[in-house]
Amino acid sequence: MQMSTSAFIVYLMTGFSLAVLSALFLTNYVHEYYNHKPSLSFSSATYHGSATHKVWPELELSWRLVLAIVIGFLGSAFGTVGGVGGGGIFVPMLTLVVGFDTKAAAALSKCMIMGASASSVWYNLRVPHPTKEVPILDYDLALLFQPMLMLGITVGVALSVVFPYWLITILIIILFIGSSSRSFFKGIEMWRAETYMKEIAKEKATLVNSCCQVLIDTPCEPLIPKEEKSSMQTLCFNFRWKRIMALIVVWLCFLLVQIIKNDVEVCSSWYWLLFSFQFPIAFAVFGNEAVKLYKDHKKRMITGNLENICDATIEWTTLNLACCALCGILGGTVGGLLGSGGGFILGPLLLEIGVVPQVASATATFVMMFSSSLSVVEFYLLKRFPIPYALCLTSVSVLAGFWGQFFVRRLVKFLGRASIIVFILSGVICASALTMGVVGIEKSIQMINNHEFMGFLGFCTSQ
Repeated sequence: MQMSTSAFIVYLMTGFSLAVLSALFLTNYVHEYYNHKPSLSFSSATYHGSATHKVWPELELSWRLVLAIVIGFLGSAFGTVGGVGGGGIFVPMLTLVVGFDTKAAAALSKCMIMGASASSVWYNLRVPHPTKEVPILDYDLALLFQPMLMLGITVGVALSVVFPYWLITILIIILFIGSSSRSFFKGIEMWRAETYMKEIAKEKATLVNSCCQVLIDTPCEPLIPKEEKSSMQTLCFNFRWKRIMALIVVWLCFLLVQIIKNDVEVCSSWYWLLFSFQFPIAFAVFGNEAVKLYKDHKKRMITGNLENICDATIEWTTLNLACCALCGILGGTVGGLLGSGGGFILGPLLLEIGVVPQVASATATFVMMFSSSLSVVEFYLLKRFPIPYALCLTSVSVLAGFWGQFFVRRLVKFLGRASIIVFILSGVICASALTMGVVGIEKSIQMINNHEFMGFLGFCTSQ
């Protein structure tokens, strides 16, 4: 990968490591302090943190509902265009504006991401690739990242009951600031490159006109006109049954494990066996696709063929494939921690490895549709969200995902600047960092004032 990408990964790993080590130090310090002062020790209820009470407001027409619909529509529209989902906006909106508890807000956020992703995928299936005669959905990258992303989500959900809330807030801020900044500078680079290409095109047009003896006002038609496909033809071309069925099989395997695991006693032998069973599933699918990309890369190096099997311009070496696996798990873990679809890692990562913005957005949204729908089914089985609110907000997200893609794609085509998608991606991540940061800091201060335990909790005792 590029040097800037490696530096970004080092930044994330360093920031995350320092935050976790600081949390461990503070946890040990608090334990030692209160062990020496038994009269000031926390009660068992306070020690394990106050339980989040179930708060489900009634679905009725009010200014809160209208504001939630507006924010949800804009968040879904811009989030799906950028390929990040918008969970960092939905969770604070549902807690601050509507008044849901944190668990219900995270579950409803997944419903909204699923609806927006599904409608965006339906729209993108009827859109041709911007530069090549290939599907706009990169199925190779989807098969590479989807299993690792879903594995990371299960790990993130498990860690969410162990990590203190303030630590999750710090990790989110570190990730979002770095990811937003990197995407913004990537957008500036693409904007400059697009401006340069436009200037070259103008110079060539001026040179041709100056060499011609007669200028014709009508536009020139090519000798062999490009065949325009209908929406149905493009849909059939973009829809690859075998690849989609492979992704569905992976989705069903993870779903089956989650359903069985929910009926097993936490921390029992069967529980850990089922939890561990997800790893070979994910690594088997990832490994199969990684070997395919690695062999293709070796073959192209030998023959000198520059045509990639997928849209990414990255060299598929062992190190880069391992880095992609790490980023996929990291993105899923963050998604499990904060209730997003993992697109905050996947969207910028696809841009980093050389995928054009339109394909990066479409592919990231496609992968998020599977990961978010898995969480929705699991949350439904656990009865984590009210059905009326879920149907209302999901319907809004479905409309927003479709029309967001429609207007932005038209804007990109009119201006001839795909970098607009990258700037939208950066803006959504930045807005999510602000909202999640504000909510996280406010809740952490409230926990301190209530003298709640701020350290790591036991996994088995916190379920």
